[in-house]
Amino acid sequence: MADQTSIRIDSRGGRAGRSAPALDEIDARIVAELGRDGRMSIRTLAEQVNISRTNAHSRVERLIDSGVITGFHARVDPVKTGRGTAAFIGLSIEQGTWPEVSRRLAAIAGVEQVALVAGDFDFVVLVRTEDNLSLRNLVFDHIQSLPGVRTCHTWLIFDEFEPEHP
Repeated sequence: MADQTSIRIDSRGGRAGRSAPALDEIDARIVAELGRDGRMSIRTLAEQVNISRTNAHSRVERLIDSGVITGFHARVDPVKTGRGTAAFIGLSIEQGTWPEVSRRLAAIAGVEQVALVAGDFDFVVLVRTEDNLSLRNLVFDHIQSLPGVRTCHTWLIFDEFEPEHP
């Protein structure tokens, strides 16, 4: 058996690189329904999944308590909030600097998502700004100049969409 102290924990509290146990069919349907409409009432959810309201409520509470459901969020149109310029940024960093670079990236206004990845880059970062000038300033003044960042590659996003899943 592996020594528990040697197991890495990811930023969400789970084992890094490990998949969670599979949800049963009803829990999977609940997660899918709430993913489509997080404001759905328990009554509507129960009807959609074809279970009692009490069962739906207890399952949702269990999914929240176990960390499967981590929150309920509004989907916001970035263009309508004045952040219509978006880019992915690939960063290569100096070895051993990822905890500090992660912390600093998370504190930068305009950084929407940070992923530590394997491959040609160490991080892929999603940023949103008002315009190209703001994007340039964000990249040069705040991201590329971070201690530990070696290279920075930016891909302007022309259009975005969310796939529709049944």
